[in-house]
Amino acid sequence: MDLVLVEPEIPQNTGNVARTCVMTGTRLHLVEPLGFSLSEREVRRSGLDYWQYLDLKVHRDFNDLKKAYPAARFVFFTTRGGQLYHHLEYRPDDFLVFGSETKGLDQGILEEAGVVVRIPMVEQIPRSLNLGNSAALVLYEALRQQGFPGMS
Repeated sequence: MDLVLVEPEIPQNTGNVARTCVMTGTRLHLVEPLGFSLSEREVRRSGLDYWQYLDLKVHRDFNDLKKAYPAARFVFFTTRGGQLYHHLEYRPDDFLVFGSETKGLDQGILEEAGVVVRIPMVEQIPRSLNLGNSAALVLYEALRQQGFPGMS
């Protein structure tokens, strides 16, 4: 699987997602601009000593990512999604796409999106789950549906 963070802002979240990707055999794509440097202490500390095992790709922008993987199915996660994440049938070659912590996914990206999904949450609070938690929750559901390939 492939997990995409579009313009992440908080280094600790990216470090946590990177660690999850390593432990699940998932490639991580970061779409610039990043709100931090990948060499920052906070990113490295959150990812612990897992960075050397991370399959990481960095892209200039979202169009750069799409051009690199023209046949990919991109699954977008937003609080505005119509379908619930656990109702989707995930594929092994899906790209799971998450937006930045404060802005989410840009409306321009969502307008082109084919599959837009959400995680259920209480409606009374106008915020969303932590990016690292959301990515882990969805990734593990996608991997569960596939029988946790390569994991024991």
